[in-house]
Amino acid sequence: MAVAFFAFAAACTSNNSGSAGTSSGAATPTAAPGAMRVDPATAGELKGTVKLEGTAPPNAPIKMVADPVCSREANGTPQFQETYVVGSGGELGNVFVYVKDGLGNYAYDAPTEPVVLDQQGCRYHPHVFGIRVGQQLSIKNSDPTLHNIHSMSTSNPEFNTGQAIQGQITPRTFQQKEVMVPFKCDVHGWMNAYMAVLDHPYFAVSGTNGTFDIKSLPPGTYTIEAWHEKLGTSTQTVTIGDKETKEISFVFTAPAST
Repeated sequence: MAVAFFAFAAACTSNNSGSAGTSSGAATPTAAPGAMRVDPATAGELKGTVKLEGTAPPNAPIKMVADPVCSREANGTPQFQETYVVGSGGELGNVFVYVKDGLGNYAYDAPTEPVVLDQQGCRYHPHVFGIRVGQQLSIKNSDPTLHNIHSMSTSNPEFNTGQAIQGQITPRTFQQKEVMVPFKCDVHGWMNAYMAVLDHPYFAVSGTNGTFDIKSLPPGTYTIEAWHEKLGTSTQTVTIGDKETKEISFVFTAPAST
């Protein structure tokens, strides 16, 4: 059994697709000629809420009994998918909100801190997140069991990496914009997460209270998109003036019950 275990881990690790877009070191994006810097003295802010109209379908239950380690990590607590995170007033969480268009030619400092995608309790944390082009993604296995991270990207090279050791960290970077990149674990079929790769810092994920906040946005007119893994996308056009704080809201409609 141990032989099969490590053979699977080795197979996953050897299935990495190339080096472009998946190198271990974070790259610093090159500013385009004539690129401008955002003036903090005139930058504004975009706040908002995301709500669900109607009743969300129940989240699918997760059965972890196939892996005793996962079952033990759950500690008897019932586990469910995070597809619909909805508050009592219809507040919708796990919605990725970002500036889709309108930024023009700006240059931004490259982040130095990595984004961490943790496999803990046989779940991915966070479930929805964003990262910058060239920023390091640190994929961590906090569980004492085999996991693998399978990136089903299309603009960036796909990869499938096994992690058999608790505490193991695998670094990756992405060099192309992509909204969204699904992740899954081929060992535990219930594990999934979604990542957006952007070349600017203007994005947020709505919290459990349905709110989001995008700061330091230069004055301009923008297309703002909200993305949900099952409900699709919704877009709005918004104009931000000098030092202006603008508030918008997105409303998604729950799917019809069958």
